Amino acid sequence: FFSSRRRHTRQRSVSWARRCVQETDHIHYFRFIGRIIGKALLDGMYLNCFFTRAFYKNIVDQTFTLRDMEDYDIEMYKGLQWVKDNDPSELETTFSYTVDYFGEIQTRELIENGKSIKVVNENKNDFLVKICKAKLLDEIKSQTAAILEGLYELVPKNLLSIFDSREIELLISGLPDIDIFDLKKNTEYHGYTEGCAVIKWFWEVMESLSSRERAEFLQFVTGTSMVPLDGFKNLPGSVGIQRFQIHKVHGDKERLPTAHTCFNQLDLPEYPTKEILQERLLKAIKEGAEFM
Repeated sequence: FFSSRRRHTRQRSVSWARRCVQETDHIHYFRFIGRIIGKALLDGMYLNCFFTRAFYKNIVDQTFTLRDMEDYDIEMYKGLQWVKDNDPSELETTFSYTVDYFGEIQTRELIENGKSIKVVNENKNDFLVKICKAKLLDEIKSQTAAILEGLYELVPKNLLSIFDSREIELLISGLPDIDIFDLKKNTEYHGYTEGCAVIKWFWEVMESLSSRERAEFLQFVTGTSMVPLDGFKNLPGSVGIQRFQIHKVHGDKERLPTAHTCFNQLDLPEYPTKEILQERLLKAIKEGAEFM
C-alpha cells in the first residue's frame, strides 16, 4: 500500500501490507509508522524511505489527479486516460469496479446503484474523480488514517498543511545529491541526438539548477526524488530498470514540456532559444505536475 518508490519491488511491499491487514491489531503498526515519521520531522532527521505521491497528498489533503494513477497502476492509468480523451459510451463501463480481496473477487460501487449507471461523455469526469479516490484512498482508508493519526500526534496537521506533496517528500527524505553528469551519461534520446542544440541547452540549464530545483525536476520526470543507490544506470521504471529518456515533441514550440513518470520520460519541444527552454522547463516543474 505505502510502497517504496522502487517500482520493480512494489509487489513485495503490497504483499507484506496484505498479510499485515490479516493481523487483528494491524492498525497499530500503521499508527507506529506515522509516529516514526513525526519523530523524524521533529528531530530534523531524514528517513531513507519513499512513499507514493498519493500518500504525500493525503498528508496535506491535496486533491488527487488522474496522473497519480500512473504511478499506482500504469495499465489502469492508460485505460482511464483513454476514457478522459474519448467517448466511453461503447465500453459498457459503469460506476463500479472489481477488486481481489484475499482471493475473493468483489464488485464495489462508486455511487449508489453504480453497477447500473453507464459512463458516458456527460458523466465521465465525475467517474474519473471517483475511481481515483476509490483506488488511492478508500481502499486503504483505515491504514492511511492510522498513519496520519500517529503523524499528527507529534506534528499537528496545520503545521504540515502549508506544504504541498512534493515539499512533504523532501521534508521527510531530504534533498538528494543529484549528479547531473551521471544522469546525462545514462540518458536515452528519441528524435534528438546528444549534439542537438536543444539537448546541449537542456543540460546547461540542468547544471545551473539549485539542489532543490534538481530534486523537483527528478520528482517531475520520475515521480520521486529518490536517487538509485548505484546511480542513474539503475533508475527503476514501471517494469524494471528504465533509464531517463528525452523524446522530441513536434508541433507547438511554446508548449510546456511534459513527463511520463512510469517511463522516466520527458517530452521536450524543440525550443528556439536556451532562454525559452529554461523558462518553459522551470514552469513545467513548478506547475505541470498538478494538472489532471
